[in-house]
Amino acid sequence: MPLRRSSGMAVARIAGFQTPGLNFERLSGRPSAVVRQAVSGGQVERDGRGIASEGSLRQGDLYGRVLLGVRAQATSYRGRERNSRYGYVVARLPQALAAGQAATQTHEGEDQEQSFALLALTYQATAVLLTKLGEADLAWIAAERGFTAAQRCGDVVVIGSLFRSVTHTLLSTGRFREAKQLTADAAAYMQPGLAGATPEYLSVYGTLFLAGSVAAARDEDRTAVRSFLSEADETARRLGHDANHLWTAFGPTNVAIHRVTTAMDLDDVQVAIDLGPRIDTTGLPAERQARHALETARALTAWNRTDEAMAVVLSAEQQAPEQIRHHAISRQLVQNWVRRGRGRPSHQLASLAQRVPFTA
Repeated sequence: MPLRRSSGMAVARIAGFQTPGLNFERLSGRPSAVVRQAVSGGQVERDGRGIASEGSLRQGDLYGRVLLGVRAQATSYRGRERNSRYGYVVARLPQALAAGQAATQTHEGEDQEQSFALLALTYQATAVLLTKLGEADLAWIAAERGFTAAQRCGDVVVIGSLFRSVTHTLLSTGRFREAKQLTADAAAYMQPGLAGATPEYLSVYGTLFLAGSVAAARDEDRTAVRSFLSEADETARRLGHDANHLWTAFGPTNVAIHRVTTAMDLDDVQVAIDLGPRIDTTGLPAERQARHALETARALTAWNRTDEAMAVVLSAEQQAPEQIRHHAISRQLVQNWVRRGRGRPSHQLASLAQRVPFTA
């Protein structure tokens, strides 16, 4: 299925984006230059040997397991993850990206298409992680490279998934109108395949509208918010249950979570407070649970219910420590609580501030 020209042009605008100096040292103990080199396209070797020369990469068997595993780790969607999953992923991304690039060059036919699909999903995982860590510029480059790889694989579901990744990076750089338009273009691209859609297809299609609803809310476009959430809700009903196909965590509960997120972005704090605590997220991946906790804490903070907000964050930290300690919203919340407090911060807040560093 060919891409609409408007969609391709919208994504192509991010090609050639220049990357300023970024701080990777805070992510792990490894040299930041290695990760930067991998994302920007440089060649990386493992243990002094070229990755492409390893026989285990033949036909993409080991490669596929490695890259899909890294993808799952990066999005924090596996039930029992390492407490140090961010550092774990960052340490492995250079090798995974280099392996992916090598596989696309050494394979042909269907194996090459699969290699491009896996490379696209690995770049998406990279963009997801970088966005959560507040590194929007490098996430932008990763999403663009992932979309290019997705186009080479020709899989509509993978291309749709990378559309979502680009939308998220547009959001993180404040380009809300472009993100809205890309949502509409991506949905139009996937709509012809809805008649016989698989659960994976429906999940990717539905999450396009979730990302688009946030873009619309930040652009103060209430009509588009209602339209996107309505489409997402209809797709979730068709799917029939919460699921995690292609690491989307898509389903009725995630749609409800985005009603809270968009309410906050539209300054409908009361709506967010009314809805947020009532949503049962226990059936969702840890990443989604933690993200909803941060949104609920943001709503409570807006109404000066700091103690309740902090309790929500501390509870979420027990379940997803790396997600809470490294997420940009966590840093914003802790910074806000410290600055708004009178006198010295409580022991609880001071301890949290040590675990969630922020710029004073």
